[in-house]
Amino acid sequence: MLSRTRAGPITAAASRDAEGAGSVVLTASTLLDDYSGPVRQTTGFARMPDGGRVAFAVVGSGPAVVLPAWWVSNVVEDWRSDPFRRFVEGLAAERMVVRYDRVGTGVSDRERQDQTFTMEFEAATLDAVLDELGLERVSLVGISCGGCVAVSFAAKSPERVDRMVLYGSYADGHALGPAAARSGMVDIVRSHWGLGSRVLADMFGPSWSPETRAAFTASQRASADARVAASLLELIYETDVREDLPSVRAPALVVHREHDRAMRLRGGREVAALLPSAELVTLPGDNHLPWHGDSDAVLRAIAPFLGIKAPAALARELRADALDELSKREREVLGLVAQGLSDAQVAARLVISPHTVHRHVANILAKLQVPTRAAAAAHAARAGLL
Repeated sequence: MLSRTRAGPITAAASRDAEGAGSVVLTASTLLDDYSGPVRQTTGFARMPDGGRVAFAVVGSGPAVVLPAWWVSNVVEDWRSDPFRRFVEGLAAERMVVRYDRVGTGVSDRERQDQTFTMEFEAATLDAVLDELGLERVSLVGISCGGCVAVSFAAKSPERVDRMVLYGSYADGHALGPAAARSGMVDIVRSHWGLGSRVLADMFGPSWSPETRAAFTASQRASADARVAASLLELIYETDVREDLPSVRAPALVVHREHDRAMRLRGGREVAALLPSAELVTLPGDNHLPWHGDSDAVLRAIAPFLGIKAPAALARELRADALDELSKREREVLGLVAQGLSDAQVAARLVISPHTVHRHVANILAKLQVPTRAAAAAHAARAGLL
């Protein structure tokens, strides 16, 4: 497949790391040098079966972390946003981060046929990007409606997904609001995209400053026209992955802000409950997008799960005496949790009840001041406990 812009072609060769996740080495010059700072972004195009072009962006190197496209995006212009770039750079510590624009949005082909507004087409788009980059097995970070794409893809192609983070996710779009409200929102976006983008900004970032809100609305309108934006919003409301969730084999981390108005916390709880192997982390705040608000807290929650060493600026150092506060039993539980055992498996090993294990884990997280089991295990490993 050809992938060209002003600077010429880009090709990729795939390799496998020790854990089995794919990594890519770019073997040609960059297509676009979007940022001259310490982390560079390269962009290219993947081809859909019908010949349409999907724009993708690559940042960093190492095992691949892929972000399925959310509602509307622009891989070039988004990179110019300081909060967004900082979030992606946090993920790109020791990892290659891949993003792409849906067909009809951003730098991808803007023409999109009505019959393609389906979850099957979205999963096929993700598949095309992975194939173009030669990625056989990846970790997925599904943000907002990108979480549904991640779930659908992981359920149908389990051999290609190593693990999965779902942030601000939901299982059933029909539960996002009453039918009349959903229909009204789609109509506003389709008939008055300027007003629609401002209404959505109020939902995505209730605490945003006027400047942030104005930048968001302008970015959304520039990334897609009214017809495509409305049709993609309609797809969000029509998507239901409740049957796919129990089929996902990959371990999952579900992260949700407590007061998210766009995707309510109950949606994240349902996603976590339906996944066979998932942990739910709730964070304070009302920003729907992870790079707004306390984005460092989001990175601290998901980095250990993905095996990423958080940059020094983001890391919360473990107090020297924190591990000393753990009881002998809590240390035993932490050691088994770090081996990947579930509460039930730990309970069987220690001959105690799963409820007791759950209580021990909660105490461990509180004493170590970390949000997840993975983070606790990572802290303990660095301290030499394990």
